[in-house]
Amino acid sequence: MKTKRTQVTLSVLVCLVTICMFAGAAPEKLKVLLIDGQNNHNWKSQTPILKPALEMCGRFTVDVSTTPAKKAPKADWDNWKPNFSKYDVILSNYNGQMWPESVCKDFEEYMKNGGGLALTHAADNAFGKWDEYNKMIGLGGWGGRNEKSGPYVYWNEGEIVRDMKPGGGGTHGAQREYTIETRQPNHPIMKGLPTSWMHTRDELYANLRGPGENMTILATGLSAKTKKHEPILLTITYGEGRVFHDVLGHADYSMKCVGFITTLQRGCEWAATGRVTIPVPENFPGPSKSVVLDPTE
Repeated sequence: MKTKRTQVTLSVLVCLVTICMFAGAAPEKLKVLLIDGQNNHNWKSQTPILKPALEMCGRFTVDVSTTPAKKAPKADWDNWKPNFSKYDVILSNYNGQMWPESVCKDFEEYMKNGGGLALTHAADNAFGKWDEYNKMIGLGGWGGRNEKSGPYVYWNEGEIVRDMKPGGGGTHGAQREYTIETRQPNHPIMKGLPTSWMHTRDELYANLRGPGENMTILATGLSAKTKKHEPILLTITYGEGRVFHDVLGHADYSMKCVGFITTLQRGCEWAATGRVTIPVPENFPGPSKSVVLDPTE
């Protein structure tokens, strides 16, 4: 007959064995839904880069949901009903016509209840009149945005400037390589990254404007057009949800930058979990030279 002490001892042993069994186990993979289908950029060449760029680190599985094309029949849109709740994070590379109202409402609820969102480049041009989306992404460009959308936001001498002067949102100069400056080195996404690093050829978005609520500027780039330090990497909280906003990624070649790939991986993990476990690779670029990696090879 087992004594009470024996039962307690056995329970402790079971707990210790269970801890040992799982201590070295790899974390469960996070599920990503990549949304494409419309964009003023070549999303058809970008999705084949974005999907393996996330999956190569072993932390994610990526499903792709392609929206109906422009001018598609209403029936096609009626059949496009992504189940956001199945995923830890939604990655948007979408800039096109408004989603159906029911999809918008589902997405708002997903985010308010603790969902994750990451967006790249022209996804911050989308949905200029969708107030909740603008709150999610913090800042945006084009899409009819103006002073009613919120202030211009940029970085100046360690402070965030919010400029309410009138005018449209969004501009950029010629594509080029440029230096990205880390502004929040202790944030989980940025921890361990160089103070400055060189990004490969890309557009540098500037004059972005929006509500900018619950927003942190992680990194900036000096615009040759505005002469200001413009937001490049951002985080936003929306309800219980987390958002990683990345303005990089004009073309497939821009997305092959090791800096882009690494910060996208770490940003998606943070948006999904609030933590970052993905390490900074040894070949992460420094301040003088960009580093390119093709994740499809």
